[in-house]
Order: sequence, then structure tokens, then C-alpha cells
Amino acid sequence: MIRLDGVHVRHKARSGGLFSRDAVHALTDATMEVKRGEIVGLVGESGCGKSTMARVLTGLQRPTDGKVLFHGRDLWEMTGAERRGDFGSAVGVVFQDPSTALNPRLTVRQILRDPLDVHRRGTREAREARVEELLDLVGLPGHTLEALPGQLSGGQRQRVAIARALALEPELIVADEPTSALDVSVRAQVLNLLVDLRDRLGLGMVFISHDIQTVRYLADRIAVLYLGRIVEEGRAAEVAGAPRHPYTEALLSATPSLLETTERIVLTGPVPSATNPPPGCPFTTRCWKADDACATAFPTESSGPGGHRWHCVHPQPTTSSPSGDPAPVPPARSTA
Repeated sequence: MIRLDGVHVRHKARSGGLFSRDAVHALTDATMEVKRGEIVGLVGESGCGKSTMARVLTGLQRPTDGKVLFHGRDLWEMTGAERRGDFGSAVGVVFQDPSTALNPRLTVRQILRDPLDVHRRGTREAREARVEELLDLVGLPGHTLEALPGQLSGGQRQRVAIARALALEPELIVADEPTSALDVSVRAQVLNLLVDLRDRLGLGMVFISHDIQTVRYLADRIAVLYLGRIVEEGRAAEVAGAPRHPYTEALLSATPSLLETTERIVLTGPVPSATNPPPGCPFTTRCWKADDACATAFPTESSGPGGHRWHCVHPQPTTSSPSGDPAPVPPARSTA
């Protein structure tokens, strides 16, 4: 449905003086795809490039290099009218904080009608019917239509934001940490709603989060980002159950699961600058396995069963579990 092919995003940043400009490498050689009905999880620390990738996927950010292909067509070779009409209505966005993503002066009815009015979908009566349908789709009562966002709870506001993203019947939803601003008791409800909508509507979805444990049970595939690079990608069960890149291991250990016992990996060492990334693996400065080979050049791609791929000179070995599936091997040591 949508594919990033060797995408680079570099921002200009002023540093070192009035006329000195450096380039911030927000994304480097990012390649991934999202199929219809598939949930792809993007995970990584703050500043790793997740939100930049979301902006590229939604057409809000033009890549410096590389291609964004929508149904095989280069997004940035389309005319402006084609991008607005064909692509703009096919992609919905759910932002992180619903309290700032919704206009506080508009009622829920006006918020949900807005995309229908902008894209001139149907008659006035058809738009009103669609608004009521959207409200029912996300499980909100009818009286919510006349409420302002400030009169709703956080969970209700996020449901309104999800309904707005679905207004134009998109093929793809990009959700940028949609539960991080919500109470723990409400998060599960919103996550279950997203999964239910995927099953009912056949949506493709990109779910962005720093919590890999949440993503592993929600997504079909996981892509792990570090300093603008995808360092590991594959089916969720394989990436979370048998990680090959040390950074993925560290993320898993940082968010313990109630179902597993994991050894805590404490990372030390400096995080490289995005304006001057190292020539080798960007994780070298914090990795307990790093050696001179890691610092020389970015590791070439290695692959395993089911499309599991990673970039690491010293990948974590795997063993076979009784079911025959790969199982993780504990790290040789943790840095502390």
C-alpha cells in the first residue's frame, strides 16, 4: 500500500555561528512498507526518528532523498491536487495528545464534519449521517456530538481524534504514540479499539511508540529505529521473542513483561550527535559488543526467516525453543 525506499531526511540547523549550518540526519536510508490490513509498529527512544518517519508517511515531510511510493506511484511526482485528493483522503493521523490535537472551540460534531466539508464528501444530509456513524464506530454516545473537547475525558477525546482520522474512510492510519497522554486504565481501551477497527475496516496502520512491550502485542511487524536508522525489522513475534540487534534487547529489558523474566541491560556511553553521526553503527558508543569492525562502516543487512532483517556485526545468537521457534539467548553481560 505504501513503501519507503531508501529515504533520507536531513534538516538544516544553525550551529557554531550565525552563518554556520549543519545538517541534522533525522532519517538515514529508511526502507519499509505497510500492507493493507497490517499493523507495523515503530519503536525507539525519543529523538530516534519515529515522528519524522510518520511525517514522511503522511506526506507532511518531503524526503531529502529516496522515494515514497503509494500504490506504486511516487508521492512527490504527483501533482498537488492528486496528493490532496488521492493520497490525502487515504491517510488518517492520530496525534499523541488529543487535548492539543482538537480545536477547543469546536463541538465534536464540527470536528468530525470538518474533513468531510473540506473534501466535499456527499450532501449535507450524508455528512451528518457519516458523523453519527463515526461516533458509533468509536463507541461514543450520541450526546457527545454537542460537547466541546474540554468537556470530555482524555479517553473520549482520543476516541474523537480516531473518529476524525476515519472520516474519509482512509486505507492507512498513522498513530503517533496515541496512548502516551492517557491514564493506564484507558490505554487498553484505546488499543483494543484500534485493533477492532483494523479487523472491521481492513485498515493498514503504523503505530509509533517507545514501549516495545505494547507494540509487540499490537503489531504484526516491528521496525526498531536508532538515530534515524532502522536497525532491525521483522514479524513482531521474532523481533520481540528473538531479537538480533543489541539495541532491541536493551529496549525489551527496559520495559519488563509480566509474562517473562528479562535481565536488565543498562546502557552507558554517549549518544552520538545527529548532526555528525558516526561512520559505523550508531549504537557503537553504547553497545557492550562493539569493536573496531562496528565503528568502521554501517553493518550490511542480514536476514532470517519470515523477512526478519537486522544490521549488526555481532548479532545476538538464537536457539530453538521446544516449539521450534527461535528463542532469545541472554546477553553475555550487561553494562552498568
